[in-house]
Amino acid sequence: MSWTESDIPEQTGRTALVTGANGGLGLETARALAAKGAHVIMAARNEAKASNAEREILGAYPDAALDVRQLDLASLESVFDLAAGVRHDYPRLDLLINNAGVMAIPQQRTADGFEMQFGVNHLGHYALTALLLPLLVHTPGSRVVAVTSTARHFGKPVDPQDPHLGANYAKWPAYGQSKLANLHFALGLNSRFEAAGAATASLVAHPGLSHTDLQANSVRQTGGASQRFWQWLAARTGMTPARGALAQLRAATDPEASGGELYAPRFVNNGAAVRRPLFGRSKDSRSIEILFEVSERETGVSLDVTGAMADRGR
Repeated sequence: MSWTESDIPEQTGRTALVTGANGGLGLETARALAAKGAHVIMAARNEAKASNAEREILGAYPDAALDVRQLDLASLESVFDLAAGVRHDYPRLDLLINNAGVMAIPQQRTADGFEMQFGVNHLGHYALTALLLPLLVHTPGSRVVAVTSTARHFGKPVDPQDPHLGANYAKWPAYGQSKLANLHFALGLNSRFEAAGAATASLVAHPGLSHTDLQANSVRQTGGASQRFWQWLAARTGMTPARGALAQLRAATDPEASGGELYAPRFVNNGAAVRRPLFGRSKDSRSIEILFEVSERETGVSLDVTGAMADRGR
C-alpha cells in the first residue's frame, strides 16, 4: 500500500520548523504536521503570504499550534535572526525541513553576494541548520530533511574556485548545482551526526514534478521557453502539492526511515513516496567534503556537531 498522510505518526509534543511554509510543498508540509499535533514554526520570506497560510491551516484545524516567523534565506542576517529567536524561545526542535527554494532564475546575488540559487537553496539552509544544531542534537530522534530534485543529475559539484558561477552562469546548470548541493549536504550532515554519536538523522527528499508556484515564479522572472514548458507540464501532469509533499513528510516522520536515505516518487517524477537508492557521484565523499569547506568559507558559519552536543545553554 502507498504511504499517505494517514501514516504520519502522532506529533503532539514535537516541534517542527518548515522553511518556505507560505505556499506549495512547504504549506502542505506544515498543514500535515500541524494536523497530527506538531507545533509548527512556519518560516517564510513573505510575511503576508505566511499569515494567509496560517489562516488557511487554522481554518481546517482550529487547534493547530503555529508560529509564523520571517526568514529570508537570501540574507544571512535574516538567517541569524531567525535561528537566534528559535533557540531563545524553544527548548527542542524535532524536525527541520529545509524546503524553500528558487528555480532557474536570472543571474542575481543575495544580500551577501552569493549566486541566488546556490545562496537560497543551499547556503541559507546550511547556515540555518548549523545555527540550530544545539537544539537538534539535544532532541532525541530529531531529523533534518533536505529537498533535492532530478535536476541534481545535470548539476556539477561545487567548484571551490567559482562556487557562484560568476565566470559561466546559466540558469539551469546553476539550479542543478544547488540541487546536487542539497543532496550532498544531507549525506554529509548525516555522516557527521553518526561520527559524533548524535541522536539526530539527516535525510533527503525529492518531491517529483509538483504543480506549485516554483515553476510560475521561474516564468515570472525569466519568461524563458524552458521555464514555460515546465510550468505547462506541471499544470497538466504534475502532482498536487499535497501529493508532492509526501516524500519529505515520509523522510521526516516515518519511523522506519533512517539517516542518509532518499525518499522520492516511485516513478521518478510521479507516484507514491518511496525510498530510492543512491548511486555514484551522489555519494562522492570528496565532493561532499569540498561542499562543506566552501559552505563554511562563504558563510563564516561552522557546522560543528560535536560542539553543538556540548552546548546545553542553547
